Amino acid sequence: MFFVRTASERDLPKVSALLAETWHATYDALYGPDKVSEITAKWHSVPALTEKLKRKHAEFVVADDGRVLAGMGYAALSEADPKVAVLHQLYVLPQYQRQGVGRDLFAELETCFPDARVMRLEVEPKNTTAIAFYEAHGFARAGETADCGDGRSGIPALILEKPLG
Repeated sequence: MFFVRTASERDLPKVSALLAETWHATYDALYGPDKVSEITAKWHSVPALTEKLKRKHAEFVVADDGRVLAGMGYAALSEADPKVAVLHQLYVLPQYQRQGVGRDLFAELETCFPDARVMRLEVEPKNTTAIAFYEAHGFARAGETADCGDGRSGIPALILEKPLG
C-alpha cells in the first residue's frame, strides 16, 4: 500500500529516476528517446526538482510504500493569478499505473490550495491515457499551447481545467 506524503530532498534522486522512466515509457514513441532524454535532463534533474521543492505556494508529493516511490505530483499557485493552481506534474511508474496511485496523488494535490478556484494543467494531445484520467477526475479542455512546460519547449499541449472549491 502506498501512502502520499510531502517529498523531501532525500527523495529527489528517486523522483528524478521515476520521471526519466515514466517519460521514456510515455513519450519515446512520440518524441524519440534522445529528445526525451534531453527534456528529462533539463526538467527532471535533481537541481530542477530542488527548485520546485523550495518554491513557495507549491506542493510536491510522492507515493511511498517504504521501499519504492511509485509516483509523484507537483502543483503550485500560478504567479500570474493566485486563484489558479497549476498541476505541473503527476507521474506514476508504469508498473503501478491503474492501481489508484495517481488518483491518491491527485486527491492530495487538489486540496492543497483552498483559495484557488481552478486547477489547470497541460497535457500532450496524443497522451490519450492521461487525458482520459484527467477527464475522469473532472477536467475539461480549456485551450491549447504551442510551448508546454517552460514556454520554450516547442511541444504542443492541451490545456485542461477543473473548478475547485
